[in-house]
Amino acid sequence: MTAHAAGPRTGGAPLSPLLRLLILTQLAFNIGFFAVLPFLAEHLGQAMGMAGWLVGLVLGLRTFSQQGLFVVGGALADRYGIRPVVLAGCALRIAGFVWLGHAERTWAVICAVLLIGFAAALFSPAVESEVARQAVVREESGGGPRTRVLALFTVAGQAGAFLGPLLGALLLTADFRTVCLAGAGIFVLVLAGHARLLPQHIPGRDRRPVDSGARNLLRNRRFLALCCAYGAYLLAYNQLYLALPAEVARATGSQAPLAWLFALSSLLVVAAQLPVTRWAGRRLTHRRSMAAGLLLVAAGFAVVAAARPAAPTGTAGLLPAAVFVVLLTLGQMLIAPVARAWVPDLAEDGRLGLYTGALSSLSGLIVLAGSAATGTLLDSPLPQAVPWLVLAAVPAMAVALLPRPPRAPRRPEHPDAPATARAHRPHKNPSP
Repeated sequence: MTAHAAGPRTGGAPLSPLLRLLILTQLAFNIGFFAVLPFLAEHLGQAMGMAGWLVGLVLGLRTFSQQGLFVVGGALADRYGIRPVVLAGCALRIAGFVWLGHAERTWAVICAVLLIGFAAALFSPAVESEVARQAVVREESGGGPRTRVLALFTVAGQAGAFLGPLLGALLLTADFRTVCLAGAGIFVLVLAGHARLLPQHIPGRDRRPVDSGARNLLRNRRFLALCCAYGAYLLAYNQLYLALPAEVARATGSQAPLAWLFALSSLLVVAAQLPVTRWAGRRLTHRRSMAAGLLLVAAGFAVVAAARPAAPTGTAGLLPAAVFVVLLTLGQMLIAPVARAWVPDLAEDGRLGLYTGALSSLSGLIVLAGSAATGTLLDSPLPQAVPWLVLAAVPAMAVALLPRPPRAPRRPEHPDAPATARAHRPHKNPSP
């Protein structure tokens, strides 16, 4: 990523002021969020003395109130525009962080995390859908492939996810309340900036009532296929927080190396996302890019499965886990920007917010259902390699779920051509 007088470039024309604002928004969102959330579980368990199951419940409720309700935020963005939805989400996030910093009872903590999650369910699909729409507009005007804009959006998010915990760890030397207030302060700045800079009306974005959009979405088989394949990827990516910690603890007797592996993943995305997206955009269609990413993710699980019978420990035992993280991250680089770039091609006109939110909500439900099964599998008495082989099979099989390009209608060259000639005339499928 290089600097330019008119803003960052993505391999084509400079980004518009609106795109620069939205991409910097993603950076700020993640700095504020990841300054607080990585330290929440320890605060609840040690400072507040919550039982482990209750800590898990609180974290699960936060995830559900966010990912599960993305579809609501997306629909509201289609109905009212992104400005009021983003501003409302920022205001709720500020209130949630302040409340969490002062919460001393379980009910107060639960209400605060629900507010924090619902805030993201408002602003994230609004911002993501508008970035995708602006990327398509830019592509159609000759500014460069949409995937490069969405790759830059991913890089901004990963940079925020890397910087946020560093800020939180620094402020945690004071106390958890200070961390929460700092997170709220970041969102105060975001709110003020968007109140001043975000346009009241964005040209080309028409408002749509929330009525038949959901029914049409549920009949859109190609979009639902994308959701299923993307859900399989998210289920695999979620193993960074479930299967990987167990593997690291087995190999080293401690989970301390996890921090280095997570940092490796974030730095890989920041350093390599744009070159990878540029390479894939020149050579691969959306479908082939996601298929390659899913196969890389599957290969990461297969590497650990192959090493498990030998049960290496120490530094050698960490090597399969490190390879797993690298392959998973490379797969993410191919999958995440393309999935967002594909949604505008599959969405109903004027419903991009709804479809963007639904992609997260529906795939999140797959992760919710699959995580319980994965936990059971990892705790089962099966041979050690079997759970990792099963996990490798999930993204590999998801390749078959990826939507294929629709068949072009057969059009005779002349209206009087005989039916038999028309029936046998070859045609080409358009690229996705």
